[in-house]
Amino acid sequence: MAEASPALAIDVGGTKLAAAVVEPGGRLVTWAQVPTPRELAAEQLWRTLDALASRVLDEAGVAAPAGLAGVGAGCGGPMEWPAGVVSPLNIPAWRSFPLRARLRERFGHVPVRVQNDAICLVAAEHWRGAARGAGNVLGMVVSTGVGGGLILDSRLISGASGNAGHVGHVVVDPSTGPVCSCGGRGCLEAIARGPALVAWAQARGWREGQQGATAKDLADDGAQGHPVGIAAMRRAGRALGIAIASAACLCDLEVVPIGGGLSQAGSMLFGPLEETLRAHARLGFVRQLRVVPAALGRSAGLVGAAALILAGDRYWAGD
Repeated sequence: MAEASPALAIDVGGTKLAAAVVEPGGRLVTWAQVPTPRELAAEQLWRTLDALASRVLDEAGVAAPAGLAGVGAGCGGPMEWPAGVVSPLNIPAWRSFPLRARLRERFGHVPVRVQNDAICLVAAEHWRGAARGAGNVLGMVVSTGVGGGLILDSRLISGASGNAGHVGHVVVDPSTGPVCSCGGRGCLEAIARGPALVAWAQARGWREGQQGATAKDLADDGAQGHPVGIAAMRRAGRALGIAIASAACLCDLEVVPIGGGLSQAGSMLFGPLEETLRAHARLGFVRQLRVVPAALGRSAGLVGAAALILAGDRYWAGD
């Protein structure tokens, strides 16, 4: 396989399916996305993804598998890693779906690698985004859930089961925090994920009883001065600041890029985050830590999936 061959990148999410052909330098040659079908069975959903992949390959004029360096895919969890058997919470049709095996069947003998979508984000931001040039990074996604990935000494850390960096279940309020879906109490995710913030705000009178209200609505109302919206963003920012301070002391981090829908709240979120982080991260070696918005936006998942192939020496340890 020629070094200059591109990768096929796939991003499987509860809202959209996306695919791209990505050149070795990280640029998306061509890409496409479709809404994630909710009503389809597992095999129909697979055929939708397969058709999307075929479409971008055709548009880029790339023959598969001969013209590919490999196939990288990011998918919501949980998953069995490195087997790539996925059960994304927001895609009920896929329970123990053998995504890596199916991609191998489809694309022959090129490398095929499947990783959690939050880990793909940190790989993307380290490779070509806001954390480029840093050696020690915690990347975070704050959206429907709170996920993350960890890079130390410029290499992705997988851990025993592929879940290293799962910062959403760092405990930030063990005494009065809400019960988490994992069964614990006071996890970061239980406080800062979008639906949890909406529930917290509605219990305090914000759009009380309104179905379909979102964290974006909450942040937008906060930006217009709604006191509950402001308080909710402060609640999330404080929880994030505590978790990041703990992770920074443990891992000696340089930069923390944060992506996901809630990161779009801007200073309402990052202001209290910084204030709390500086209150808790008092040791000299953590004072220079930078927390920044992720830079790659909607393309991060695809760039990170491609990095599993095109920069696999840094971002893949599953073979």
